[in-house]
Amino acid sequence: MHPAFSVVFFTTATGAGYGLLALLGVLAGQGFIPPDFWLGLTGMGLSLGLISAGLLSSAGHLGRPERAWRAFSQWRSSWLSREGVASVATFVPAGLFGIGWVVLGRTSGWVAVAGLLAAIGAVATVCTTGMIYASLKPIAQWHSRFTLPGYLIFSAMTGSVLLNALLQGFAAGSNMLLAAALLLTALGWGLKLATWRYNDRLEIPTNANTATGLSGGTVRSMEWPHTEENYLLKEMGFRIARKHSAKLRLITQALAFALPALLLIAAFALPWPFAAASSILSAIAQLAGMLVERWLFFAEAKHTVTLYYGR
Repeated sequence: MHPAFSVVFFTTATGAGYGLLALLGVLAGQGFIPPDFWLGLTGMGLSLGLISAGLLSSAGHLGRPERAWRAFSQWRSSWLSREGVASVATFVPAGLFGIGWVVLGRTSGWVAVAGLLAAIGAVATVCTTGMIYASLKPIAQWHSRFTLPGYLIFSAMTGSVLLNALLQGFAAGSNMLLAAALLLTALGWGLKLATWRYNDRLEIPTNANTATGLSGGTVRSMEWPHTEENYLLKEMGFRIARKHSAKLRLITQALAFALPALLLIAAFALPWPFAAASSILSAIAQLAGMLVERWLFFAEAKHTVTLYYGR
């Protein structure tokens, strides 16, 4: 698939933003995070800013962005429409939670309920985003048991690393959160390796023979249907060289998992403010690595429509 930067940025930014929002809504509402004004303003601003930037970026991939509102009407059958509805609905409790925390200076009572609802909405939105890709049967690399868990784990992973960096920056970090961020990073790394191993061994059952219903030999295309690339080949037939894919996988592992894990381990032993600096660097490295991982997620996927073009 063609890895358009708008969609790559969208999935990375909203995943991290919703992960951070869910953790803020649960932990602050339960009293694990102090109701500090600047902490709340920065945390809510960062989470909602990432979500908003990602959603706006996704509109850049549409042929007619001004008609994006029509996608909301197909929520009965379309995961894309359900994602739009869930994302907008989540802003309501998230806004109330932010007002209660930042303006009123409290995270208990109805503010805690709003935070919990915002967390539920954030998780639901990430699930709908993952299902957009997991439900696509023509793309075997996405239509697998790894896609939806991957979206949820990566969202929790990036959200926890961001929250750790945020709390460390305000000298309110804890070893428990550090350990959780480190554990989720290791879990995300393991899931990514398992996904790559599954995709590399994947045997796609559909071929030119099964598509045409012909047997008794090998069906192959003698000539292309046309002489130039069209929209389908540009969007669905993107190809990446194996050596480039291997190099980008190493970069993904280094930036998204290995380096953040080392920086988080260092934060255990370092005093403040060095622990804060290490935590912030881990969040920056991980987000950069996840941009590469998302690019590969799209670039390595193969749509069965390319069989029509002899690929």
